[in-house]
Amino acid sequence: MTRRAVVTGIGVVSAGAVGAKAFWSLLTDGRTATRPITLFDAAGFRSRIAGECDFDPEASGLTAREARDLDRAAQFAVVSAREAMADSGLEPGRPDPGRWAVSLGSAVGCTMSLEREYVNVSGSGDAWLVDHRSAHAQLHSYLVPSSLARDVALQAAAEGPVTLVSNGCTSGLDAVRHGARLIEEGTADVALAGATDAPISPITVACFDAIKATSPNNEDAAHASRPFDLHRDGFVLGEGAAVLVLEERQAARRRGARIYAEVAGYGSRANAYHMTGLKPDGREMAEAIRVALDRARLAPDAIDYVNAHGSGTRQNDRHETSAFKRSLGEHAYRVPVSSIKSMIGHSLGAIGSLEVAACALAIHHDVVPPTANLHHPDPECDLDYVPLTARELPVEAVLSVGSGFGGFQSALVLTAPGAER
Repeated sequence: MTRRAVVTGIGVVSAGAVGAKAFWSLLTDGRTATRPITLFDAAGFRSRIAGECDFDPEASGLTAREARDLDRAAQFAVVSAREAMADSGLEPGRPDPGRWAVSLGSAVGCTMSLEREYVNVSGSGDAWLVDHRSAHAQLHSYLVPSSLARDVALQAAAEGPVTLVSNGCTSGLDAVRHGARLIEEGTADVALAGATDAPISPITVACFDAIKATSPNNEDAAHASRPFDLHRDGFVLGEGAAVLVLEERQAARRRGARIYAEVAGYGSRANAYHMTGLKPDGREMAEAIRVALDRARLAPDAIDYVNAHGSGTRQNDRHETSAFKRSLGEHAYRVPVSSIKSMIGHSLGAIGSLEVAACALAIHHDVVPPTANLHHPDPECDLDYVPLTARELPVEAVLSVGSGFGGFQSALVLTAPGAER
């Protein structure tokens, strides 16, 4: 029997939406959730805008202790995992906890707590010799990114493989890919796969300010994330998490589970070229797409929707456009392509999992989300980028791609349950 991984549960914490239902409503309405930063005083920074989550830990079901001890990224992951399991109808760890796995991605780990604790132990940076007595008891957990995967595993009573994937901005896609692989190879029957990041802190904002990657459009935060638009001027930082319940397909069918989509294929490449630079021909992303399509046993013209990385930087948008043309051929001009970063910002490692959640929901509802704020298309980005308004159409196969600092390029194909391949 060929083992195949399917999505049976979705949990989301996103800018502008807590919960998968609210997330899908925001996307299909084309609403933007980017705004001036409120999580810290951003006065003096070049970019002072972000896609922040309106997240109340206790209102989202966390205990007072969890709200106190867990980093914000861990809180997002735990809440998303609980929603995904409830959505799937599975009880944590049942029937065999050794057959449950966790594959969680994160680009920057527990950044907010680490920065806060450094301020605490150093007297706001004044003391070279830090005072360990001022540190939070969970400081070691904040230092070790794998604590995020551990926290999700505790929620799921998962005693199988537990992995933290940190590949920059492709972490979310790569974590879902790894979770699917564990099911396909027979290592696990259930995997909680996704990613989380809460990077809206002074150190992260300063890093992107330094390389001028983020938008300085502080006066119009709601329209600052403009992928594929001629007047775009950088990406808008975001935060959030998405966790998917992946199951072996036949087992999911036997228990009568609702199946959103199947993880049909995936591929990844690196450009071995530059830490932040991209070659204009898009060759490495195109190769990742080719591998994903081959693994899914699909021709390029079988793709009904492309969920783009669409960060809103001129370099990325043009690189991606070239990659789609190179990998999909003439079909690139016919298939709808959109970027949800236009609405929720770029949550670094988490965004890939949020995009996979959006793709699964697009298949489930037969709706393609739009690219918000796309009023003046860049002539060099000459594909159908679904400007402003969601589009209803049959969606049976979706391609989602990601591009990350370090030269990482990833592609993942989802198909409708029962779709012919």
